[in-house]
Amino acid sequence: MANCKLGLYALLALCGLLGLSSVGAYKVGVGRADITGPPVEINFMGYANIKQIGRGLHTRTFARAFVVEDEKGHRVAFISADCGMMGYGLKREVVKRLQARYGNIYTTENVAISGTHTHGAPGGFLMHLLYDISILGFVTQTFEAMAQGLYLCIKRANDNMVDGRIFFAKTIVLNANINRSPTSYLRNPVEERAQYEHDVDKTLTQLRFVDKENNLLGAFNWYAVHATSMNNTNKLVTSDNMGYAALLLEKEYNPNKMPGKGKFVGAFCSSNLGDVSPNIMGPKCSISGNECDLLSSHCPPGEGECFASGPGRDMVESTQIIGQRLAEGALSLLNEQSQESTAREVTGDVRFIHQFVDMPKYNGSTYNPLSRKLDRIRGCQPAMGYSFAAGTTDGPGAFSFEQGTTTDNPMWNFVRDFIVPPTQEDVKCHEPKPILLATGRATFPYEWQPKIVSNQILKIGDVILAAVPCEFTTMAGRRLRNQIRAAASAAGGIDTEVIIAGLTNIYSSYTVTPEEYQAQRYEAASTIFGPHTHTIYMDVFEHLTKAMMRNETVDAGPSPPYMNDVMLSLNTGVLFDGHPIGTDFGYVKTQPLKEYGINDTVKATYISGNPRNNLFTEKTYFTVERKINEDRWKITYTDASWETKMVWHRTNTILGFSELDIYWNISPQTLPGEYRIRHSGEYKYILGGKYPYEGLTHSFTVKED
Repeated sequence: MANCKLGLYALLALCGLLGLSSVGAYKVGVGRADITGPPVEINFMGYANIKQIGRGLHTRTFARAFVVEDEKGHRVAFISADCGMMGYGLKREVVKRLQARYGNIYTTENVAISGTHTHGAPGGFLMHLLYDISILGFVTQTFEAMAQGLYLCIKRANDNMVDGRIFFAKTIVLNANINRSPTSYLRNPVEERAQYEHDVDKTLTQLRFVDKENNLLGAFNWYAVHATSMNNTNKLVTSDNMGYAALLLEKEYNPNKMPGKGKFVGAFCSSNLGDVSPNIMGPKCSISGNECDLLSSHCPPGEGECFASGPGRDMVESTQIIGQRLAEGALSLLNEQSQESTAREVTGDVRFIHQFVDMPKYNGSTYNPLSRKLDRIRGCQPAMGYSFAAGTTDGPGAFSFEQGTTTDNPMWNFVRDFIVPPTQEDVKCHEPKPILLATGRATFPYEWQPKIVSNQILKIGDVILAAVPCEFTTMAGRRLRNQIRAAASAAGGIDTEVIIAGLTNIYSSYTVTPEEYQAQRYEAASTIFGPHTHTIYMDVFEHLTKAMMRNETVDAGPSPPYMNDVMLSLNTGVLFDGHPIGTDFGYVKTQPLKEYGINDTVKATYISGNPRNNLFTEKTYFTVERKINEDRWKITYTDASWETKMVWHRTNTILGFSELDIYWNISPQTLPGEYRIRHSGEYKYILGGKYPYEGLTHSFTVKED
């Protein structure tokens, strides 16, 4: 009997060494918070379109977090945020706020913050000139709204921690993504491509969190697709397809709650989406409707731009369709009765590892299977290629640039050299990329693109999250997953599931495979550290994985520079608000009709202040209310609801007049009855101070269908 007990202890000790701790030994918590920035007068981040200036709000943007702690007290936190990507200055601020409250429980090493990659949210928070220049610089209001919301969602997850369990599952979701650079993908070895059925990843991967009574707490889902169903003509803040999927999932498990409210947290997170588009109808010439040239994504003169479209009649319906398909995939895994449910319990300890890497200074070697020799690899100073300016089929660029450009142009070289010329070493390092912007050599007024990047791994049992600081293409992500899986097996002796968490902690554009780099389409031209970028990441993450599995420490690496005190901005604040004589703020200029039916759209117009005066964080600019009885009205929709939107416009710039249009699309699920719309806002007085106001429409009837 004693020998049996000794054997059991030995087995448990061995399990601990291998990261296979006992079942159900986690504390888990989930949280959500509003991170909506200024919805008007600020450019959106994503398409780099100077004309894409916010004019209102379709859906609020949220950050969703989970926190996991094992029985030894090892803890990790992961956030998926409805934003284009993450900036390190923002992460540093979030960690600073967490440490002010919780001490050193949360650090740079165990907190990962990933962006969903929506291109429909206000920018100005990345703190690198190239990424903020189309937003006209740094936007304090965006940064603060995001910093506080990111902090708050982890705080809520932390404060909600309970004894719980974690389940892992995955399913295939078809008709939700396509490869937007298929000719580049074909550059990868045929024997490698033969291992995969599709040229994009179709697998939706889910972590489900439950308490010890098996009550569902949250579900985080990773899927590789750009959040670009809403194109660059959109001017209303939106969380796009990934955010809509999250709203649908949360609505399912938070019945009778407004969007962004309720205990269940459902997130859809970015993965290796670099070359992956939701516009599954493919690219066509916008005027003629003919096919674009596959290699250059170019249309003949007179046939318009090469633009890809989604499955819907317009971009809004396309967003709904893609979001619905993602949500259905996640729901099929959560439904234990479904044939799609393949969930298994996650067991094992929690670990994490992190390292900053100065990419231009990286020197290493890699085995070349063709030459059977070790090749020297090094990073280049950051630079963007010509095809970067061509844009993508999700959002075409400007001038006459074409994707796949591998030769330079004297005129554009002159423009480039006027800004800052690359060195001959830069030109050679980046070949065959012709350099359009030598961003690594530009230092005025501050860094244009990062040189130091964050590389991080979170391990929860036998699930590994690889937090990458950019957009990995499909094959680049597949190779990295395989490399990490092999390294974990070699160093720890366990089989793991590896998830690529994209656009995490700091943004450094794209990473393609060395083969794809030769094609120099948009993604390759935006691989800023040169042709060995992916090989370097493979090397770094292999080293980090082995060190983590062996419980070894690694050098922290050089920290990114602190640039908060040198940020510049050309964005002006709100000077003052005014209203026409005979009206006041909140006055309903256009009342709704007296009666509506299902699928009708209600519109009300208010005399308003500037929405930037108050972001109504965790609140709402307006409510749609249904009459319950003579004394009570119930809120049925808010500005976070998919069925509503608000559009703001200036009517007199000199006098500061503006109006706000509120729209409500009456869905088939709407109950008949008496309704009204209430708008809340703030105006800025010309002599100083901000003051609240409110406006209320008359009541109107929604009749039965």
